[in-house]
Formats: sequence, structure tokens, C-alpha cells
Amino acid sequence: MSDTARRPRICVAGAGSIGCFVGGLLVQAGHDVRFLARSRIIEAVARDGLTLTDYSGLDLHLTALAMTDDPAEALAEADLVLVAVKSGATAQIATDIQAFAPHAQVISLQNGVANADALRRALPQADVRASVVPFNVVAKSGAAFHRASSGDILVEAGPLPSLGNPHLIWTPHRDIAAVQWGKLLINLGNAINALADMPLLDQLHERRWRRLIADQMAEALHVLRAAGITPAKTTAAPPHLIPHILRLPTPLFRVIAAQMLTIDAQARSSMWEDLSRGRPTEIDALQGEILSLAERNGRQAPLNTRMHALIKAAEAAGKGPPGLGVDDIRQ
Repeated sequence: MSDTARRPRICVAGAGSIGCFVGGLLVQAGHDVRFLARSRIIEAVARDGLTLTDYSGLDLHLTALAMTDDPAEALAEADLVLVAVKSGATAQIATDIQAFAPHAQVISLQNGVANADALRRALPQADVRASVVPFNVVAKSGAAFHRASSGDILVEAGPLPSLGNPHLIWTPHRDIAAVQWGKLLINLGNAINALADMPLLDQLHERRWRRLIADQMAEALHVLRAAGITPAKTTAAPPHLIPHILRLPTPLFRVIAAQMLTIDAQARSSMWEDLSRGRPTEIDALQGEILSLAERNGRQAPLNTRMHALIKAAEAAGKGPPGLGVDDIRQ
């Protein structure tokens, strides 16, 4: 990545788990960062500071951060906007960027495959880049965030300011759309983790859960194949092999998985966190994308349809993750 003449003023638009973790590490590296955040996060940071930890031993505490819930203040004079809002808020943040930072470069740190394109349509004059954030960040009490799995941020190739940090590596990629589809396949498991209401590592150590994750992913791979989409790998294994790896006996799976991804006992999906906090999930940007592709290409995706319906029901109930078992989900 190329350096700019000066370090850019950065706005993290959407200071939730990913936004706070990425933005905090950029602050540690000496960047000028403003956070557009909810009042709950602003109050927690003002009271306790921002604490970032991870599986490798990172333990960082930051205070006196520039946080606001006012888009005009957060985006004023921004050179770079890191969009970390949920998919449902993309249209609104695009309107805010157009109003207050129309010439800023924009990087989407969001899940799914459609958000960067939505930003491009709303911001035709802006340099908008898609990216893939492969690691999991868990929100703890107050303003503490823990990265529970490994991976570098992959960002659409092109001129970018230097954003390096020993704990936050940005790697350019020339086919980011394929990587986004690969990450979406992995993220389909978010719904299963949210429905189960259990730590991700515990879930992966049980073969019945892994088979459910594998069956859903294999179904989605058939849909992508029918649509002519070839997903790129976001772990050490290519996407078409992951269902087979998940179905292996547990002792063999643990050996192979340890070489693919580092994950600790605190990891849970962002969808689990959304249900826990009574927020809308990103199910439409994940399973919803598979269902749309299936419909357009004359395919069926019953397991993805089931996940979509169960998450929508949990959202409507407003009682948090429902704690379903494998048989409850499969029916």
C-alpha cells in the first residue's frame, strides 16, 4: 500500500465491535481517528476507556478518544471513512458521508457481498473499496472488545494510505468479490451459533453441530455454482473442502482446524450478540443472499431457508438467542 503525504483523518463510522477494535488499533499506531458511535459506547469509553484484547496476548487500554454520535462532527474533514455499520444502516451512513465527507475515500468493513456496491451507488464520486474482515471480535462488558480468532483484513486493491499496525495487517486483494463470497459461506455459521447460544469453539468440538454447519455450507455452494460464482478461500482450506473437513471425526478435525484458524474459547458470532442485545441481525445479508441467488437460478436451499426463518422468529420474539439444539434446527 502506498503512503500518503500526510496521515489521513479517519472516521470509523459505526463504532461497534469491529469498529472499536480496528479504530483503537489505528489510534495506537498514531492515526487521527474519530469514532461515530452509539451513546452507550460513548458513555462506556468516557467512563472506563477502551480496552482491546486478543487471543495472542494483546492487552491495550486507550482513553481520551474522539467519539461522537453526531455524523457531522465525526465526518468533518475526513480523508478516509471506515464503514463498520450493520448492513441495514448502509443507506443512512452513505447519506451522511455524502453530506459531510463527499470526497473521502471509503472502505467497507461490513459483512455480506452487497454493501460496497450500495455505497458506490450512493457515492458515485467517491473511491469506495470493499474489504473482508476475517476475524471475530466479541463485545465484553463496558467498552471492552476481544478478538477471538485470527486473520488479516483483505481490502480491494488500489491506492490506500498506510494503515499498518503489528496487530492489524491490511492486505490488498485483486478479486475481493470472490473473497467476500468465501467469507459469506463461513458467516452462514453465524446463524447456527446464535440459535445454539453457545461458544463457537464448544460448538465446533461437537460433530453433530459441525455436520449441520457443513450441510448448510454445501447447500450454499451448490447455489453459488448454479449462479456461476466461484468463492475464494478465507482460511487455509478452499471453500469446497470445508464441508468435508467439518464432517471429519472430532480428533482429526481438531488437528486440521488448528492449522486453518486460531480461535479461542470466547468466540461467539456477531449474530449471537445482535440477538442478545435485541438488535436486528444481518441474516438478510447472509442467508438472504443465498436465498435470492437460489430463486434467481431455479434452485432450492431448504436449510438456509430454515436458518433465515428461525433467526427472523428470534428477532421478533425479542428474547435473545433461543438455545436450540441440532434437532430443533433441522426438524
